[in-house]
Amino acid sequence: MKILILAIGKCKKNSPEAQLIAEYVKRSDWKVEIKEKDNASQEEEARFLQENIPHGAKVVVLDERGENMKSTALAAKFENWMLNGCSEICFLIGGADGHLPSTREKADLLLSFGKLTLPHMLMRAVLCEQIYRAQTIIAHHPYHRE
Repeated sequence: MKILILAIGKCKKNSPEAQLIAEYVKRSDWKVEIKEKDNASQEEEARFLQENIPHGAKVVVLDERGENMKSTALAAKFENWMLNGCSEICFLIGGADGHLPSTREKADLLLSFGKLTLPHMLMRAVLCEQIYRAQTIIAHHPYHRE
């Protein structure tokens, strides 16, 4: 499985968040790539996100209006997509003002990680951990406990 994370804002190279992100990307058996864009107008951010979605990829838009799922349900969603021929998932993380409706409309899954507001770089670390966790759940690895 290929994972592409399209994100607004640039992560500082040696920040604690960058180290966490790198750790979970390294652990993953899936190929995880992150493309970033500096903060800009909401329209420019939306254009970057929408233009970089790979053809045929399932699109997960991280948004406060999205579904709040358990890790096992998210893993089951990914596994179902994989069993139905999906080989790439693209995650969209918007800027401080969130996503435009045109970006949310691209979503195969509108996903929320709860009602808390998290800093963008910390959100990336949480997302990378959840991607790794989903992979281990699908592989029946003991990392996830329930």
